[in-house]
Amino acid sequence: MSDYFIHESSYIDDDVRIGKGTKIWHFSHILSHTNIGENCSFGQNCVVGPKVKIGNNVKVQNNISIYEGVVVEDDVFIGPSVVFTNVVNPRSFIVRKQEYKNTLLKKGVSIGANATIVCGNVLGAYAFIGAGAVVTKDVPDFALVVGNPARQMGWVSKAGHKLELNVNNIATCPETGERYQLIGNLLTVI
Repeated sequence: MSDYFIHESSYIDDDVRIGKGTKIWHFSHILSHTNIGENCSFGQNCVVGPKVKIGNNVKVQNNISIYEGVVVEDDVFIGPSVVFTNVVNPRSFIVRKQEYKNTLLKKGVSIGANATIVCGNVLGAYAFIGAGAVVTKDVPDFALVVGNPARQMGWVSKAGHKLELNVNNIATCPETGERYQLIGNLLTVI
């Protein structure tokens, strides 16, 4: 008896590692050489891999493909129908597997429904990507980005609340009381 759940309509290729407590729901396919951490959840109609690394406590909603070149750290939320790319200039008649660009989703990132993440970018720790955003460049830690192309509209706490900076560039999360300080374009917990 396994210590994870795979719905009977899903396919898991050989050489896949799935952590304890993970759930993979309807009509999903996990391709070879993929590592999925503990306590993750994959909604229906997800394709992951090959050669993808997913951290612990990652929530992947319905209708998402996570391709080779995407690395997902712990505690990441990926909303419904988010799109990832792995080639900058795809052509059906040219094989560009050697040109895959890596995309890194750092710890705690949240990505809203229908966002598109163009390959080759880093989404910083606890960044919040708004629904429908098109990310074309790196996103700083704790940044709130929205739109097409995605532009920074502020900062968020680890708990996901928009932060209001005072005259000293210090903000407090209304939920946790955790304090943050902005120095240059770097927000840190103090």
